[in-house]
Amino acid sequence: MPPMVVNTLREWRLLCPRGELGLVFPSGEGNVESHSNVARRGLESILRGAGIVAKPKYGLHSLRHACASLWIESGMNPKRIQTLMGHSSIQLTFDRYGHWFRDDVADQKAAEDIQLRLLGK
Repeated sequence: MPPMVVNTLREWRLLCPRGELGLVFPSGEGNVESHSNVARRGLESILRGAGIVAKPKYGLHSLRHACASLWIESGMNPKRIQTLMGHSSIQLTFDRYGHWFRDDVADQKAAEDIQLRLLGK
């Protein structure tokens, strides 16, 4: 995680409600927060407060997909992405995000192979 995120989480740990479960983002009583409350009071209010949207169109899961896409775009190792995403297999990662992985060398080779097969040169 970037240092800014680590520092923010350390500060939050000192302020967040304590509960028996030791959650990072608990309800006010320290229990598991409902998904709808996290989305409405958390993500949606942050997006509105930042002036990004008036009515949020995307949910929390969209952030997960955006994160994976950015990792792929930056050239992160697919196996590492699998681990960070919590996928049970690399196949699941490739099935979900395979269209984002670029392989320019393989693409060029495939184009040359097709040309050779079609034109013989």
